[in-house]
Amino acid sequence: MFPLYDTQRSRHFPLMNWMLVILNGLAFFYETTLSEAELFRFIQTWGLVPATAAFSTPETWFNILTSMFLHGGWFHILSNLWILIIFGDNVEDKLGSAQYLIFYLLSGTAAAFLQIYFDPTSSTPIIGASGAIAGILGAYFILFPHSRIASFLPIFFIFTIVELPAGIFLGFWFIFQLFSGWLALQGADASGIAWWAHIGGFVFGMIAIRLFIKRRYY
Repeated sequence: MFPLYDTQRSRHFPLMNWMLVILNGLAFFYETTLSEAELFRFIQTWGLVPATAAFSTPETWFNILTSMFLHGGWFHILSNLWILIIFGDNVEDKLGSAQYLIFYLLSGTAAAFLQIYFDPTSSTPIIGASGAIAGILGAYFILFPHSRIASFLPIFFIFTIVELPAGIFLGFWFIFQLFSGWLALQGADASGIAWWAHIGGFVFGMIAIRLFIKRRYY
């Protein structure tokens, strides 16, 4: 299933969400100007490599931040930013722009932690906004479970559009991440996708959003 739009309307313009979209887009545009060798060095330098990560060093913390704004190709960035546009505005609406940015970055950090925990010897750089975006999805799951998500649904060779409650749509999404993460641990997944980053971000988002909302409104 691929989401097309949601029915939850925002009360305010999602300034920070669009700034994150633009920053990710600018970083990817820069990547497209590099040669293949330059891009390899760039990703190795600014991505997060689990095998060399050391949380006692400032470099690792800085790479956690920079890795959130790098992407591995057009489908990677476009799918991530499309999902951020659909779901991020409503979470920012609840948190306010400043708290939303903090929440986003903390979600990405939690995602990186869990991915490193489950794959500590990997020499493949972790890049992409999907861990941080997973945190936004976890928050949306808690805040707007009854919002409707319109999405493409393939039935055999026919594609149709269905509307599902966000709780069901995101619940299926999370179960798929868990199953894929389990396959990765068994060595049966060669996609290179950081499934445990998605899981870590989503779980963090579900838990942390309650603390952020409590702080904002009470």
